[in-house]
Amino acid sequence: MKSIQVGLLGTGVVGSGTFNVLRRNQEEIKRRAGRGIEITMVADLDTERARSLVGAGVTVTSDARAVIANPDIDIVIELIGGYGIARTLVLEAIAAGKHVVTANKALLAVHGTEIFAAASAKGVIVAFEAAVAGGIPIIKALREGLTANSIQWIAGIINGTTNFILSEMRDKGLDFDVVLKEAQRLGYAEADPTFDIEGVDAAHKATIMCSIAFGIPVQFDKAYVEGITKLGAADIKYAEQLGYRIKLLGITKRTGKGIELRVHPSLVPTRRLIANVEGAMNAVMVQGDAVGTTLYYGKGAGSEPTASAVIADLVDITRLHTADPLNRVPHLAFQPNAMSDLRVLPMSDVVTSYYLRLRVADEAGVLAKVTGILAALGISIDAILQREADEVGGEGATQTDLIILTHDCVESEMNAALAQMQVLPTVLAPIIRIRKEELA
Repeated sequence: MKSIQVGLLGTGVVGSGTFNVLRRNQEEIKRRAGRGIEITMVADLDTERARSLVGAGVTVTSDARAVIANPDIDIVIELIGGYGIARTLVLEAIAAGKHVVTANKALLAVHGTEIFAAASAKGVIVAFEAAVAGGIPIIKALREGLTANSIQWIAGIINGTTNFILSEMRDKGLDFDVVLKEAQRLGYAEADPTFDIEGVDAAHKATIMCSIAFGIPVQFDKAYVEGITKLGAADIKYAEQLGYRIKLLGITKRTGKGIELRVHPSLVPTRRLIANVEGAMNAVMVQGDAVGTTLYYGKGAGSEPTASAVIADLVDITRLHTADPLNRVPHLAFQPNAMSDLRVLPMSDVVTSYYLRLRVADEAGVLAKVTGILAALGISIDAILQREADEVGGEGATQTDLIILTHDCVESEMNAALAQMQVLPTVLAPIIRIRKEELA
């Protein structure tokens, strides 16, 4: 049987990994797919680099549209990234009747509804396993392996850069800025790390998982996004003393009022497996009504781990290449005409519990005033940790840290409490608020 011919757009880290793994394991892949899969055409602005990667026998061009226009190409792999030209090329490939494989989480989180609708209308597949958690097959697990379940919630460490930074802060007792520089030196963080450290990258991925879990359109604009830049070494130390670790989590949850979709630092009990995921690794917890809790762990980025997911998509498309489009697995797990209009809740409506750190004057009555404000708003306290002043500021210090863990409350109520506490004359610095997730 004739091999499936693939056009590759972009030969960077993931593109080169995809070409190398496909070539190295071609016989094994052919046995699984039922026919050969060959990258026969490559587009990259750096044609010299591309030629050095693919060698003889593969057409190299600087024009991505030439790949899309080639009638012999069955599948186009988009590894350019970003929202701009990538969107145009993916839509043009779909219009040309090509199946598409992409690792572009930003593109799908923002323009996924448009792209999946175009693909369905044309009868082609857009596959995107590599867009979330690199080499971890979480998309297939959610879309196929857990299809019998009503998904209750998902919580994931889905950005390796931030997890590396938080792990280093905990292990070495260093502040964020110091560890970020080290992460950049080691290549874990980009020269401009904004998307990672501000939570945007994780929010792109959480948005995609949310749509698959709950059968709603992709709605990145409704995600709550908060990064790790305001975390201090003190918070990580206090969390440890209370039996928690701080992780940047992407969370999506089904509630009686709607769907939660949020990314922010969270205290997670140390006894949870996900709390012990360290370095640049990723992990995703999924709670289903039938299966209970499942955990998926592995490398969330890198050349060959991500290539593993790209090639898995190539194999899936090859197997389904001649299948009736109506009998394929839907892009977002649910049939397009059965998508839900459940609303994504604003963060003010979310119910969770909290860690609060207040730098306060070391004098009588401070604790009573703070707890009185919480009590007046119906917020109950789970635990309090009050440091001796000399532990915080040295001998003779006149200020100290007050740490409070709360039970569940509505975010809007906590916002009101924080506003009242912040203006107390005995509260000497901006209050640190970190949400707490038991993940039970």
